[in-house]
Amino acid sequence: MNEQEQFWAGNFGATYRNNNKLFDHDLQIKAWSNMLKSIEANQLDKVLECGCNIGRNLTTLKRIVPSAKFSLIEINKESYNIAVKEISPEYSFNGPILQSNFANNLFDLTFTCGVLIHIPPYDLFKNMEKIYNYSGKYILIAEYFSREFEIKLYHGQMNKLFKMDFGRYLINNFEVEVIDYGFLWGHEYDAGGFDDVNWWLFKKGS
Repeated sequence: MNEQEQFWAGNFGATYRNNNKLFDHDLQIKAWSNMLKSIEANQLDKVLECGCNIGRNLTTLKRIVPSAKFSLIEINKESYNIAVKEISPEYSFNGPILQSNFANNLFDLTFTCGVLIHIPPYDLFKNMEKIYNYSGKYILIAEYFSREFEIKLYHGQMNKLFKMDFGRYLINNFEVEVIDYGFLWGHEYDAGGFDDVNWWLFKKGS
């Protein structure tokens, strides 16, 4: 693992994990229902979250799309164990996204939520390529947005949070079509754990 991956696999992951237990479930359902409103539920048989922490997003999606089978990638061992127990995933991997090895086009939807912002620029393309390749239909990313690339101080740490236009980056580097996009305003969604994030839903090109 590189230094960035070790940071999330280690003790800081425990702090992040504990914070993820406190969010409003009804707001999470509202947010995810909005982000997925352009997809019929019967189009989502297999869903993969890349960087799931304790699985709160997948727990919400199980209520929205109960017929789907869910899979996960999580770098922190303790968070991974909690998520696996909660989700009972079809496929799972404990480690960095780049070290995972699922089949290409295996999932109807692959997504990240607050994960790409923590991947350093030199690793971003390779990580997004994995996420792109795993999807057979749709890709959703929900991340902090900035028109220009920014490095932000994160819990007193530098080089742990990066802001940019992740949607444009995906368009510029991969064959995708924009299906929908939006903004989860913290004024309404902070209690759901979304903290002013932009989201983009893409359909994968043929």
